[in-house]
Formats: sequence, C-alpha cells, structure tokens
Amino acid sequence: MLAEFDLPRGETMSGFEFAFSLFGLLLGLALAEGLGGLARALKASHAVRIGWLTALLGLFVSCDVVTFWAYGWSMRTLLTFSWPSLFAGFLVTATYYIAASLIFPDDPEEWRDLDAHFWKHRRTVLGAIFLCNVALLATAIGFGVMGDMFAIRTIVISWAFFPLAIIAALSNQRRVVIGALVVLILLYPLSVLWS
Repeated sequence: MLAEFDLPRGETMSGFEFAFSLFGLLLGLALAEGLGGLARALKASHAVRIGWLTALLGLFVSCDVVTFWAYGWSMRTLLTFSWPSLFAGFLVTATYYIAASLIFPDDPEEWRDLDAHFWKHRRTVLGAIFLCNVALLATAIGFGVMGDMFAIRTIVISWAFFPLAIIAALSNQRRVVIGALVVLILLYPLSVLWS
C-alpha cells in the first residue's frame, strides 16, 4: 500500500531528485562494494597478494562512479522524470554496481594472487564501465552539453577514454594494461586541472 507523505510547507522534491535518490543509492552501493572488497583483501593480505592490476582497476572504477554521479547531477535540469529515463538510469547504475562487485573476490583467501582474479573478470568489469560511459556520452550529446566535441581538451579527456578502456580490456600484456589503467586514472584529475 502506498502512503502519502507531506513535505514541510514550501518544500518540494523534483522528479529528478526523487529518481536521483535511487540512482545515488545504487552508485553509493557500488562504491561501498569496491571499498568492501578492498577491505576484505587488505584483511587477507597475510595470505593474498593484492597486486597492481586489481588495485588500479578498483581505483579506476571508483573514479568513474564518482564522475558519473557528478555528471548526473550536472544534467539535473535537462533530465525529465519518466519511465524510460528512470529505467535507463537504473540500468546504468546497476551496471556500475555489478562491475564494482566483480573487482575483488568475495573470499580473497581463495585466491593467492588477486591479479589472477583480475585477469578472469577484467573484460566484464571494463566492458560494463565502457557501456556506462557510452550511455553518458550519448546522453550528453543528445542534450547538446558536450560543447565542441573536437576541441583538444574534449579529445584528450573524453574521447581518449574509449580506446584506453578497450586496450585495458583486450591486451594480454601486463605492462600495457597497467599503462592504460594509469592513464585512465590520470584523466580524472586532469579534467579538473584542465578547465
């Protein structure tokens, strides 16, 4: 049964704010899932080697979740509250949650080296993050908020994400994957410094 709740006089909640509470919850759970996995891995570090690949993937996904959250809020005046937008938002935020849950194993002690876990799940995780960014980019282009899509800053910060994510997902060379993940991570502070 649905109950009615009255907000204090003069206060209203927009459709976006209502929907964003669901999306924010899922994105927050995605961050908590990644951090919880890291905490479990650190607790088991006496028996498990975490490794650079897993640590970098966790940092990359965390940065991307926070960035998606910020972009969602910045587009709040453009997004309308409707079933398609609610469902699309759910699909993207659920994808982030699933991706974050695959970064670390549920029981780290079952793996002697978490980099082996990385090699098993990296394509799923990076593919999911890739799709979330395609959805974000398509939405930004659809609303006309991309600005000059071929400006040097946009090419470096926005468009470079896609080939780097593909390289990290498909390469079998450890150094290439580490390099791609490091550059992907560096794009986030670069986007703040280069404004």
